[in-house]
Amino acid sequence: MSALRLHRELAEIWATGPGWQRLAAVNHSVIGLRFMATSFVFFAIAGVLGMLTRVQLATPDAKFMDPETYNQVFTVHGSMMLFLFAIPMIEGLAVYLTPKILGTRDFAFPRLTAYGYWCFLFGGSIVAISLVFGVAPNSGWFMYTPLSSNVYTPGINADVWLIGITFVEISALTLAVEIVVSILKMRAPGMSLDRMPIFGWYMLVTALMMVVAFPPLILGAILLEIERAFGLPFFDPRRGGDPLLWQHLFWLFGHPDVYIIFLPMAGALSTIIPVFANRRLVGYRAIVVAIIALAFVSFGIWVHHMFTVGIPHLALAFFSTGSALVAVPTAVQIFAWLATLAHGRPRWDVPMLYVFGFFFVFVLGGLTGVMLAIVPFDWQAHDSYFVVAHMHYVVGGALAFPMLAAFYYWLPLLTGRTAVHRLSVPAFWLVFIGFNLTFFMMHLVGLLGMPRRVYTYPGDVGWNWLNLLSSVGGFIMTIGFGLVVIDMLTQFRYGRRVRRDPWRTTTLEWAMPIPPAPYAFASLPHVGAPADDIAAGRRALSLARGEGYLGFARNGWQETLGVHMTSGAPEQLIVLPRPTYLPLCTALATGAAALAMLFQFYLLSLAAALVTAGLFVLAGQRAGLVRDHGPLPVGHGVSLPPHTESAGAPPWWALIFTLLADGTIFASLVFGTFYLWIAAPNWPAAVAPTPSLTLALVTLAALAVAAAAARGSLRALVAGRSVRGWTGFAMLALIAAIAGAVVLIGGIAPPPREHALGATAAALLGYVVLHAGIGLLFLVSNLLRLGAGRVSARRSLDLRLTQLWLDYTVVTGAIALGLVLALPALVAMLGARP
Repeated sequence: MSALRLHRELAEIWATGPGWQRLAAVNHSVIGLRFMATSFVFFAIAGVLGMLTRVQLATPDAKFMDPETYNQVFTVHGSMMLFLFAIPMIEGLAVYLTPKILGTRDFAFPRLTAYGYWCFLFGGSIVAISLVFGVAPNSGWFMYTPLSSNVYTPGINADVWLIGITFVEISALTLAVEIVVSILKMRAPGMSLDRMPIFGWYMLVTALMMVVAFPPLILGAILLEIERAFGLPFFDPRRGGDPLLWQHLFWLFGHPDVYIIFLPMAGALSTIIPVFANRRLVGYRAIVVAIIALAFVSFGIWVHHMFTVGIPHLALAFFSTGSALVAVPTAVQIFAWLATLAHGRPRWDVPMLYVFGFFFVFVLGGLTGVMLAIVPFDWQAHDSYFVVAHMHYVVGGALAFPMLAAFYYWLPLLTGRTAVHRLSVPAFWLVFIGFNLTFFMMHLVGLLGMPRRVYTYPGDVGWNWLNLLSSVGGFIMTIGFGLVVIDMLTQFRYGRRVRRDPWRTTTLEWAMPIPPAPYAFASLPHVGAPADDIAAGRRALSLARGEGYLGFARNGWQETLGVHMTSGAPEQLIVLPRPTYLPLCTALATGAAALAMLFQFYLLSLAAALVTAGLFVLAGQRAGLVRDHGPLPVGHGVSLPPHTESAGAPPWWALIFTLLADGTIFASLVFGTFYLWIAAPNWPAAVAPTPSLTLALVTLAALAVAAAAARGSLRALVAGRSVRGWTGFAMLALIAAIAGAVVLIGGIAPPPREHALGATAAALLGYVVLHAGIGLLFLVSNLLRLGAGRVSARRSLDLRLTQLWLDYTVVTGAIALGLVLALPALVAMLGARP
């Protein structure tokens, strides 16, 4: 009876309301399912578009689509598959599963998760709806300049991609920060990093890669949109820009993104294979080292995609070697999986069919990847369908087969039923045969010389039968995916009912009711052994009876525990926010800013952006607790302070990883400045830059004063004195810094629209203005929360976050202002070049 009462109390606290209240949902299970369902809709749309391209290419000289329609269709197909399906599907899987596998109740920032979903939905909808109105992106999913510039794409087609996809990427970046912080700070008590399930390691490394990989693309998209909207020539070679800068920024994201897609699916395989092999995973520590090494190496070989653009031979040798070496950590994982199967007693079920399908497809794709890493071969095959085939084997195969294995493995957790074998087995063979027939033929037609990105081809060059077979294979694969969907829908009604833990697993997500309750665990487990070696079925009953941590309800709070990042020792009681419409409203305001920018209503876009900023400040007013509580009991004789009174609260670490992403954007901007200075044509500019040293020093001094005042306010708070004076002083200093930077922008020579030298200086100074403005928002929020009683000497997190942000602003501001001041000397070092 006490267990039932506990269940009812927790369900009332954690549940999402019915009807329109579902729009206010912030629970990780609800948001994770929405991510996966929405990304599957985009997958279906992209699949239809892909089949349209195969209809066009099935026969030579086809008239099914004209060139402009084909360009839009294949661009949106690639963009949707990569940006609206692959990454969001992975994020949805992480959002839904990671808290359950790690033995906690939710993620650290549920409202941020919900905001990320709405941004993904709205950004993806912008791209999808553009097809209906004939203004879809048409410059390729890679958006290479100058093809995507105003000269060659004068309409809004390219802007749809730049704004819509950037919208989605910002959503992905927020979720990446969320995933990193939640894995590091919100695990089951006792779950040290060396006891963490291997799935958690994969998701942690993937999210860290996203934090560093996405900012270069976001910066590149912003710079290209600024060039298209306001004429600043970052990529225009006639005015000192360079189209290759876009390729560098894109592939700084694009190559790691291959592994961002692969690693979570590898995490699913590392979870599934030991279960069906009836043996613990072989080489746990070797796999952890391998995935960390893979992450590091992947960031150093982005030029792998640029071998034919004119790279110096020494650089070609370096990047070619790195591209081949990346196979080593990948091979470590594959051999660990094979060893697990070889030393176990494998049993066959539907997930294992897709596991072996993955082995075949991914190894073949990896071998062609090593071929393309060799520069002479890449020069011959680079612009052919061989590369298209390789990409689909590595990216598509590494995603589709493990993803379907994961769906069949974890769907009983959601539905309480297993697959209908009469449908699932034929579906696998249709997908497997269709996939290989479609894309293996592309290898052959590519070796015969068929270039990619063409909408038709002549009938006398020997490509006809290969293209026809490839198109037939595409339809077979589509039928297979359709049968998979039917099978999964059928499973909800006709699948065999199962109770808890149908696979006899060893991870915590199965130690809960099926389907999971909104609070996941009635009480939180203590993990004293490796968390992928736990008898989930035996643990489940004790947790349901409330015998773990937090086996009670208190004050109507949504409670979970925060732990030490490495040891997993309990550190703090985390109180999570309840459902709210603020994420939806904030995403709508963000979407309004994006749409206004798309249709060139720039003042309206600025107004919507200010509303968005105001909503973020408003959201901050409802966070935290209104009074000091001190240590509170959490069970097992342990008492912990609320996270608002803890030094290492999740918001602190979230800001650190946000600054890591922000620093990557800044480093990419500095890289772009030096790249244009060294490599771009038409340098130096006709007009020499003459920045004001005095004004730059005054601006930097104002930033330093603001940071010092923030430190003063924190000291005053701890000492029990008023902090409003210090906060007001910091605000005045930031306003002065913004004014100084704006005056510097107005005096830039050459003017930003005339030469990339002025444009890069304006971008650096604009970065300073933006961050000083965000610092003002921090200070305004501090004043409001002080007035509401949500800040005290013990609850000083707000002021510490402000101090950290302003310290970062001073450091990056000094680098940006110093670089602007150094531009005259840098220009003088170079002779004129055409």
